[in-house]
Amino acid sequence: MSEASNYLASVRAKIVERDPNQPEFLEAIDNFFPTLVPVLEKHPEYIKANLIERLTEPERAFQFRVSWVDDQGQVHVNRAFRVQFNGAIGPYKGGLRLHPSVNLSIVKFLGFEQIFKNSLTGLPIGGGKGGSDFDPKGKSDGEVMRFTQSFMTELQKYIGPDLDVPAGDIGVGAREIGYLYGQYRRLNGYQAGVLTGKGLTYGGSLARTQATGFGLLYYTQALLDAQGEQLTGKKIKVSGSGNVAIYAIQKATELGATVVTASDSNGFVYDPNGIDYQVVQQIKEVERGRIKTYADRVETASYHEGSVWDFDVTYDIALPSATQNEIDGERAKRLVQNGVTVVASGSNMPCTPEAVTVFHEANVLLGPAKAANAGGVAVSALEMSQNSERLSWTFEEVDERLKVIMKNIFTESAQAADEYGFDKDYLAGANIAGFKKVADAMMAQGVI
Repeated sequence: MSEASNYLASVRAKIVERDPNQPEFLEAIDNFFPTLVPVLEKHPEYIKANLIERLTEPERAFQFRVSWVDDQGQVHVNRAFRVQFNGAIGPYKGGLRLHPSVNLSIVKFLGFEQIFKNSLTGLPIGGGKGGSDFDPKGKSDGEVMRFTQSFMTELQKYIGPDLDVPAGDIGVGAREIGYLYGQYRRLNGYQAGVLTGKGLTYGGSLARTQATGFGLLYYTQALLDAQGEQLTGKKIKVSGSGNVAIYAIQKATELGATVVTASDSNGFVYDPNGIDYQVVQQIKEVERGRIKTYADRVETASYHEGSVWDFDVTYDIALPSATQNEIDGERAKRLVQNGVTVVASGSNMPCTPEAVTVFHEANVLLGPAKAANAGGVAVSALEMSQNSERLSWTFEEVDERLKVIMKNIFTESAQAADEYGFDKDYLAGANIAGFKKVADAMMAQGVI
């Protein structure tokens, strides 16, 4: 083994020793480390500075209790987290996730990925993440408000416009952001830049709602352009039916592709004529219903229980946009058998390491989450800029900036992959391109 490989192995061993019960975080490390070997060989000063061990240990992590009262007067207690992972290039930036699965391992994995995703945008934002095991599904507006107010009462001690700027994630949409911001303002006064994803009437940005889904398609379009192909005429499977999936379906349709699926945690709908994003939007964003009702409203659609990835139909592109590890090795083989040539990640780490191996061996081009779904945080950073300027940009202006950012992310990832001998391995390229900027900033700032 080379010095670089030995060094990475020693750092990994320390992580396993310190955090043996954090599988999601370790998976993120294992996806990341192999791509760094040629970088460390070219830059031995990173090894000398023990930069990787410093990078993989959060600068700080908070865990706290959130007590709240339901509509029946019953007191509940949830556990919440905020991990401020790395602030070398700017204030910590990353979403808040409300879901029963949230634990420290998941928040650390998300925060670690966020470092490089934010770096790839080219904007001055560091990496962080947070959330709670509270489940907003089935809760009344009053219950969600009381929970989020209690949550922010503690969280507000650790955030600020130039320190740490949270946003939404799974389970945190416009309603939750509004309640969170209201409680922050009650306690600290008006500071528009402390949260992003805000409503347009109190400092939000046009195109923020659409940003992750639109950005996913702008990235996919750039990837296809590099292969001499185009989106027009492509058949696409999308998983999920939340914010990312809805606007990915919209933009894919506008760009001439046909999206044939959408899903939620119970099952999925298949429509060979193309999913109507407006129907999904009505069901999910207005009615907060289940995706199965789509098949009741659209004659050409059918509903199926289980995973969308276990349903065999010929298609070209997969856009997993639901949750982490939704595509394992066996499902990846199924995608290949169904004719998939491109997988671009709308959710965070949707493919297991085994799935990634299958795709590489089959020459399926993989757009990793830290690159392909960076549109949301990119427009969040643009929202921060507008808040700082006390200005609002037009939808077209924000959307055009988003297009440029997503194209640049793909270009820089492709160039890094080529420079370090990874050919069309865009996962490796994104890791390297995101890492280099953060590493150089850390080196310039000394041992801190």
